[in-house]
Amino acid sequence: MTIRACLGLMILLLFSSTISTALFEDQVGLADWHQKYIGKVKHAIFHTQKTGRKRVVVSTEENVVASLDLRTGDIFWRHVLGEIDRIDQVDITLGKYVVTLSSGGSILRAWNLPDGQMIWESILQVSAPSKSLLHVPANMNVGKDNLILVFGGSSIHALSSTDGQIVWRKELSTNSLEIQQVFQPHDSDIIYALGFIGSSEFVAYYVNYKTGEVLQQSKASFKSGFCGEASLASDDVIVALDASRTYLVSISFRNGVINFQQIYIPDLIPEFFGKATLLPSKYNGILAVDIASSIVLLRVKGVNELEIIEKIIHPSAISDSLPLSKEQQAFAILQHDESRIHFKVKFDTDLTSEVLKETIQMDGQRGNVEKVFINNYIRTDRTHGFRVLVVMEDHSLLLVQQGEIVWSREDGLASIVDSTTSELPVEKEGVSVAEVEHSLFEWLKGHFLKLKGTLMLASPDEVAAIQAIRLKSFEKNKMTRDHNGFRKLIIVLTRAGKVLALHTGDGRIVWSVLLPVLRKSETCGNPFALNVYQWQVPHHHAMHENPSVLVVGRCGHNFDAPGIFSIVDAYTGKVHNSLVLEHSVRHIMPLPLTDSTEQHLHIVIDNNLHAHLYPKTSDSVKIFLDEMPNIYWYSVEVGKNIIKGYSLEIKGELDMAENVFQPKELWSIVFPSKSETIALTATRKMNEIVHTQAKIIADQDVMYKYISKNILFVATVAPKASGEIGSATPEEAWLYAYLIDTVSGRILHRVAHQGAQGPIHAVVSENWVVYHYFNLRAHRHEMSVIEIYDQSREDNKDVWKLVLGKHNLTTPISSYSKPDVTVKSQSYFFTHSVKSMAVTATAKGITSKQLLIGTIGDQVLALDKRFLDPRRSVNPTQSEKEEGIIPLTDSLPVVPQSYVTHALQVEGLRGIVTTPAKLESTTLVFSYGVDLFFTRIAPSRTYDSLTEDFSYALLLLTIVALVAALLVTWALSEKKELREKWR
Repeated sequence: MTIRACLGLMILLLFSSTISTALFEDQVGLADWHQKYIGKVKHAIFHTQKTGRKRVVVSTEENVVASLDLRTGDIFWRHVLGEIDRIDQVDITLGKYVVTLSSGGSILRAWNLPDGQMIWESILQVSAPSKSLLHVPANMNVGKDNLILVFGGSSIHALSSTDGQIVWRKELSTNSLEIQQVFQPHDSDIIYALGFIGSSEFVAYYVNYKTGEVLQQSKASFKSGFCGEASLASDDVIVALDASRTYLVSISFRNGVINFQQIYIPDLIPEFFGKATLLPSKYNGILAVDIASSIVLLRVKGVNELEIIEKIIHPSAISDSLPLSKEQQAFAILQHDESRIHFKVKFDTDLTSEVLKETIQMDGQRGNVEKVFINNYIRTDRTHGFRVLVVMEDHSLLLVQQGEIVWSREDGLASIVDSTTSELPVEKEGVSVAEVEHSLFEWLKGHFLKLKGTLMLASPDEVAAIQAIRLKSFEKNKMTRDHNGFRKLIIVLTRAGKVLALHTGDGRIVWSVLLPVLRKSETCGNPFALNVYQWQVPHHHAMHENPSVLVVGRCGHNFDAPGIFSIVDAYTGKVHNSLVLEHSVRHIMPLPLTDSTEQHLHIVIDNNLHAHLYPKTSDSVKIFLDEMPNIYWYSVEVGKNIIKGYSLEIKGELDMAENVFQPKELWSIVFPSKSETIALTATRKMNEIVHTQAKIIADQDVMYKYISKNILFVATVAPKASGEIGSATPEEAWLYAYLIDTVSGRILHRVAHQGAQGPIHAVVSENWVVYHYFNLRAHRHEMSVIEIYDQSREDNKDVWKLVLGKHNLTTPISSYSKPDVTVKSQSYFFTHSVKSMAVTATAKGITSKQLLIGTIGDQVLALDKRFLDPRRSVNPTQSEKEEGIIPLTDSLPVVPQSYVTHALQVEGLRGIVTTPAKLESTTLVFSYGVDLFFTRIAPSRTYDSLTEDFSYALLLLTIVALVAALLVTWALSEKKELREKWR
């Protein structure tokens, strides 16, 4: 037996040492994925003149400046400037610097074109926020110190293109000045700055490019006034719109003499109605006017004559001009026709003919064309070829060349506003291995390669092939649900009104749909996407029905705008139903109730505080009426500093077609406006599961958590401290934290933090709340925790009462009864500023909690809840140590290994969503911003399963080796016994 045991142990150690060296390489990308985006493109500049990498530099509505590979669309480099640092304009200077103007014309930066490193940054003095313009002269010479001009507010700045130093600054004495156009005639040192003073006066400045001296200034008043839009027609004529947007005003400023000529648009365009818009363009003698039904191109003849060149029926888009030579420019026109886009290029010298005309097939789920940027290249026959960068309605980006879509980017995912999850369908039985793995040969080949990798016999190419097989055909990427609940669909809603389903396995887009009801139309001129909710989740045995989600929006940003509903199939993306509601949508309450078809009931609160029940069926009304006495809700009026609680009632006879219920005010809390301003409210997730109410403490006693889904956390700050950090002194700043019961309006707890200021972030879970703020006295961020316990529960010591059923542990908790609660709290210093907070969620609520903190560095940090235990003390007793109490420190630890995102950054991080898996130990984490990141974490480690990197092949080989060893030793033992018997 000793020989057998030693031999088996030696074999096990041999195989264990062999497999351990490849452990980390095999785990790369198996449990997480990261996707980079840039957002909806506003400006684009091509850089294709020199040899080397062809690229396009873009700026986006997500405040991203990036350089994209023109051949593939991949990101060479990018920078996310932040929410308040909005990019106004972008340009390329000296062929090697990318120049960006941002923050209302107050910050000018230069980035190195090849690698994106910042070369210099200049802060400009802008007297008042206004339209800002960046002027980079076209005739810059490499090697010379050229000037870059910035027009903002009522001043002009000239900066050196090499180091960003301000060479000169000219303050224009006129108030309320807005520069509309800036241009520099060829081979001239004079800059023409044209704009409006107020709404009724036109002004033209003639500025010396080198010194900043105003050589001449001309002003003239226009009685009808201007709307603030102007387009340069020639070197001495600019065209503007009057205040009513029904007249085109041609303004001549030749030799400093200003003349006005009005042209009534209906006389020029008989089908015109409504209001016109001047499209920003740089055509020589050509204007682009957007009317309700089309874009009209007009040629300027002299000062008082306009000629219609072409009418382009909507939906359509037109590009800026592309200089091909000193005398010739080209521009592109794109017109959408159902699933096709007609693309044509014209020269401004010959508008009657088309240089290029192509038709491109387009995915109907991308919407219409919104913007187009044109670039040219030289063909082999020395003629001009053209490529266009197209920005679609769903914020996606495409490059079109030679009638084909070269590449596309789904950059609408950079503007996610809400998300939810959906289970995948159940895997059907009877599917063969060959069907699942595409072919039996591929299946055998893949497993043979994996076996070679396990035995360390694979070549580097085979190791790469093994990794590719794991990433592409791994079980996590199947379109069916797994027993651990790792495979799901993440349903996301973007700002463009597009709904996409992402697979949790590798982040691929399973389906996408641009909702028609969230697109601009005559009935809904300015749609606005709000939220996405679970609508119908059929039981998994009901295989003939798919789950669906409810997408909610508004026809405008105001609370009184009509609401929008759309129901989308979670498996296919098919839109089942869409409608524009007759009432507004102020708040939505998903109820924990379902009708006979397993549709979730939702209460929609409109702007008049009336409640509407959906779905509008007799079955749902009957279920709702039975539960209506137990339904309460609250409203927060931040501007008035009031929180009110309501129930629902029926006044008169209920209209079954409308299902409208009236609010009944139960309580209100008015905060003193002179000392407090509501800064934040937070509640528990309605679907959060709490495993147990009892908490065993060190002395074997029991504390009972105050578990109530009606707890509302409210944070108020001093009015002077409601701004940014530093806007108030420590004596003027304070923060109050409240725990309020939303059924009775009772304030359960109130705590004050003197010298504290926002921004405030909070998360509520079970019986505790954690909130983050800034301590002005300590000049550090702080994080506080409040835990609330129920003292009305009897101590679990009277066994006879428990046996006789008279113990009060089983009695229901009611918000009507005055709770006898006790509160424990503690505050800690924290290193980072916080963007968002979330808490892990598991299927049964057994696993320990972790806080997921989105840091200012756009990473997600997992912090164990034990560090935020208010019962921590400096010297915990032995029993407290056994319980898991950590010794008290003034700061919370930040361990580098605790970053869920590892070394990656989720640029522009806005939200963190957690979803429980079926495996109790595991939580699925999805964080979104400009980037997307998904992973799964185990706060208490994977105590209920083997890890994915567990080698089943090694286990099988070990068992085979042990069996072989047993057979060999058994044969040797039999021979030995036979020899001993013959003796």
